[in-house]
Amino acid sequence: MTIKVAVIGATGRMGKLALDIIHGAPDLSLHAALDSKSELNQALGADVIFEATNLEVSKSVVDFAIANNMKVLVATSGWTEAALSQLESKVSGSAVVVVPNFSIGSTLASKFAAEAAKYFDSIEIIETHHAGKLDSPSGTAIRTAELISSAREEAGRTQSLIPGVGQSARGEVVAGVPIHSLRINGVSAKQEVNLGGKDELLTISHTAGSVNAYALGILESLRFTANASGITLGLNKVLGI
Repeated sequence: MTIKVAVIGATGRMGKLALDIIHGAPDLSLHAALDSKSELNQALGADVIFEATNLEVSKSVVDFAIANNMKVLVATSGWTEAALSQLESKVSGSAVVVVPNFSIGSTLASKFAAEAAKYFDSIEIIETHHAGKLDSPSGTAIRTAELISSAREEAGRTQSLIPGVGQSARGEVVAGVPIHSLRINGVSAKQEVNLGGKDELLTISHTAGSVNAYALGILESLRFTANASGITLGLNKVLGI
């Protein structure tokens, strides 16, 4: 069975990559390619909506998918567990799959950081992206902080906030974890999770050299979304890792 995909945000970096993936996969076909001037109704009839836009547009696309009992794969940064929890009562015949980062390496790095966080009380994230990325912190950093917080709660540990929290230079605190965001030329995407202990520092780092690092994750997520229901958050849930 061929999965018909409507791409919203088709002229952006992730949208263009999604188009290439769809054209190259025998089990996928392009239903529609939408840009900022397109009407969302053009996506009707697709098996899966792939959207990579901005958070404001993303929310309207998700609302559209839910209203029309469609399945949507969200590639836009900024969604949090709290925001998704507000959709739970609305999702019935539809599906919302949110993947903050399609890189398998990044997903594993976040998983490793969450496991390590059970043993450290001083944790900070530094995330670096290309200068054209407008939002910060990144969706990946937000998700990593949430995973760290959840893992620590399960282990019965409480994150001690660093001195100076509330000062803008100390980063934004998400789920108890300070995040520092860099937007600079010469890099695609990089994240470091620094975990400090007594006389030791553990750094878990991942670097994506280009947007192509997300190709396999997008492909597997499109296939997963076609058969999904309800709300799914994270590539780890898509891949079962």
